[in-house]
Amino acid sequence: MIQRIQSLFLLLAAIAGGAMGEFNLWSARFTKGNVAGNQYFTATSSYLIFILLMLSTILALVTIFLYKKRPLQFRLTVVNILLVISILLLIYFKVQDTANKLINEGASNMQATFLFPAFLPIVMLVCLFLAARGIYKDQKLIKSLDRLR
Repeated sequence: MIQRIQSLFLLLAAIAGGAMGEFNLWSARFTKGNVAGNQYFTATSSYLIFILLMLSTILALVTIFLYKKRPLQFRLTVVNILLVISILLLIYFKVQDTANKLINEGASNMQATFLFPAFLPIVMLVCLFLAARGIYKDQKLIKSLDRLR
């Protein structure tokens, strides 16, 4: 059911995941000797991050259509929340590793920053949390209605 608010939150999470795969997440400007350079980090820079991101996006889309099986929908949303947390941690550690490699290779005067798409996993996390909360409230409402019958 697309008109349920949790379905919209799941759709927003899937859109954020798809958008994150298209943009740079981290940018660094540095100089190596007399040469200036730029280094970027994207979700496709690491196969593990890319696979987890696509898995999370597909899982959010599939979960939308499990509205008749609310307990399964809730469990899959919680699993998706754990996937997004692991994506956030992997991005952080991979960016730190990339920055350390640049420094070890002799890069100086480095200015590095996370770009806006790097915060899309946080948007995904919030949307998935709100979707899980909505699914839980629906399940609770259905159980209370079943008690009245």
